[in-house]
Amino acid sequence: METVKNGRLHGPLSLRTHPGLPTRRHPRRGRRRAAALLAAAALAAGCGGGSGEERVSAFTGEQAGLARVVAVKVGNAPKARPQTGLDAADLVYVEEVDDGLTGFAALYSGELPDLVGPVRGVRETDLRLLRQFGRPALAYAGVQSMLQPRLDKAPLFAVPESAASGAYERHDDRPAPNDLYVHPAAVLDAAPDASPPRDVGLRFGKAPRAGGEVTKHVEVSYPHAGLAFDWDREREEWRISLDGEPADLYATTVVIQSVTVAQSRFHDAEGGSTPFSETVGAGEATVLREGMQFRARWSREKAGDVTEFTTPGGDPFRFAPGRVWVVLAPR
Repeated sequence: METVKNGRLHGPLSLRTHPGLPTRRHPRRGRRRAAALLAAAALAAGCGGGSGEERVSAFTGEQAGLARVVAVKVGNAPKARPQTGLDAADLVYVEEVDDGLTGFAALYSGELPDLVGPVRGVRETDLRLLRQFGRPALAYAGVQSMLQPRLDKAPLFAVPESAASGAYERHDDRPAPNDLYVHPAAVLDAAPDASPPRDVGLRFGKAPRAGGEVTKHVEVSYPHAGLAFDWDREREEWRISLDGEPADLYATTVVIQSVTVAQSRFHDAEGGSTPFSETVGAGEATVLREGMQFRARWSREKAGDVTEFTTPGGDPFRFAPGRVWVVLAPR
């Protein structure tokens, strides 16, 4: 890991941690441990999830009424905040986007919020990332013209505003392009054959017995954006801050996945190129759970494969049941 200087690491990824005190036990932890056992049993049995069924979610390790999977591209520019419905996502990916900022790919399969937004554009990173989820529905605001043929061939159900205008609405209190919002249920109505939740490689259960470090604060920096994760002992979750401002967003497990970031081959009308985060391959990761941080590894051999997270010794790394955030951080 690189060293901190003036509050930032030298290199593309800034990961800064602060030790904390051991956390106290809480009744919710017992429920999460029970959910973890149910999740392990369900995945071992190959359980899927039909619409409306109460099963253990492969995305959170908790019992949920499982709908089909819908992904929503959500903006994270300063004027896009506060976001709507992001707190209800089962699984959130943080991606580097244009101008060194970040954006989100939010996955929903259990509780569908009424509204999510602001909705932003799909990028090359998303097409490879979402291959793990079968054929999900995808809500987005736009796509580079050169990327459109790739999107048309991708194994997903693309549902932009032009394909389902009734699923979207504009908000006058937000300036464009941060004024577009979507109803996830209406997106699924427009994509009736979208995939149900499936195993995407996440495993839930007890934390590793060794190798963890008590931690209460972690920061990740991008060229012109930053996130921080602070352990909340009362909620037993990580509170998320965006560019130094605490948000009403929480995650039970945070995965900082080190990936190669390069300039995409696809350019906008002005010649600008969007970063492409490579999620196929292997690399290091840091997992935050229960007020601790752990070293881990990730691997994904092909785009159609799931991402496996393992301990340094090669055992499956188990997350705490609950909402998961995966930060795709430049190596």
